[in-house]
Amino acid sequence: MKVTIERSALSKALGHVQSVVERRNTIPILSNVLLQAEGGALTLTATDLDIEISERAPADVTHDGATTVSALMLFEIVKRLPDGAQVRLELSQEENRLQVSAGRSQFALAVLPDDDFPSLATDDLETHFSMPTADLSRLLQKSRFAMSQEETRYYLNGVFFHAFTDGDASLLRAAATDGHRLARLDAPLPDGAASMPGVIVPRKAIAELGRLLEDAEENVEIAVSAAKIRFGFGAGYLTSKLIDGSFPDYERVIPKGNDNILRVETKDFAQAVDRVSTVSADRTRSVKMALEADRLRLTVNNPEAGSALEELSVDYGGEPIEIGFNARYLLDVAQQVDGETATFRLADPSSPTVVVDEEDERALYLLMPLRV
Repeated sequence: MKVTIERSALSKALGHVQSVVERRNTIPILSNVLLQAEGGALTLTATDLDIEISERAPADVTHDGATTVSALMLFEIVKRLPDGAQVRLELSQEENRLQVSAGRSQFALAVLPDDDFPSLATDDLETHFSMPTADLSRLLQKSRFAMSQEETRYYLNGVFFHAFTDGDASLLRAAATDGHRLARLDAPLPDGAASMPGVIVPRKAIAELGRLLEDAEENVEIAVSAAKIRFGFGAGYLTSKLIDGSFPDYERVIPKGNDNILRVETKDFAQAVDRVSTVSADRTRSVKMALEADRLRLTVNNPEAGSALEELSVDYGGEPIEIGFNARYLLDVAQQVDGETATFRLADPSSPTVVVDEEDERALYLLMPLRV
């Protein structure tokens, strides 16, 4: 293998694929990136056996070939090379080393055989469709905060994607919950997606996908089966195994009769919650919201640290209510609201509260209250 590639193109592709590599591996080759030089391009692939990311970068290929080399080591070297440098990669079969050179810099890196590099089979992806990158990014970015971090509830450690019919509208729905809060986002159902199975995309894949979408083209090609999903980005793709479990019937917990309506300026509300929560206990981060006619009182009482109080003028004409929430959860939801106004639909101090964005009717958030 002998190839020359511009430093920025190599750095960008390496940056995308190397992040999937686990820093501590008991299987040495999983620390490596697969390099394949062929047909005027260098293809880089990395995997942790659950997720595989691959990307093609234009290159001047003198001799076709393939090998694997430490992903982190190569990335750190390329990152430190000067902008505009032409990076030469040459496999020395005699020394079993990959020669990396640019200008006066030369490195010889240990390699492992490309034949030993594992691959995620994708022959069984039955459903294929394309959707706008902006739609997919919105579904991910606005739902991921609600994913569970508890490994014991593994089926909540991801975002649930499924086709959904609401009246005459066919939708692609994303949902995530940790049992304390819920995010539900809808987008138009892409052509060909109606037959897709409901799938849970794991947390790590969601994080990697979020990074890749920042540089993606206008549309993303998606292929899915009951066990795997692949997202194609033109020059690259991400393939991930899916969580083998049943996502709970989240629609059952969304209340329909919450008729105490609070409208509040999103930015002012978030800043006030952030201020009063500075004295809250680390474990619960509880904030009490006391509502009466057009007035909201935010209070925190922490016997060890002190107390805090802040009042806001709001639009509220319902029954007086005192209800508590985790401050972190309130702030997380507020960050998802694009509009200037957030609407809270409340019932009573022990029932779930629905939060909606005035400017995004296809987004819904649910918060479970705390005892305060």
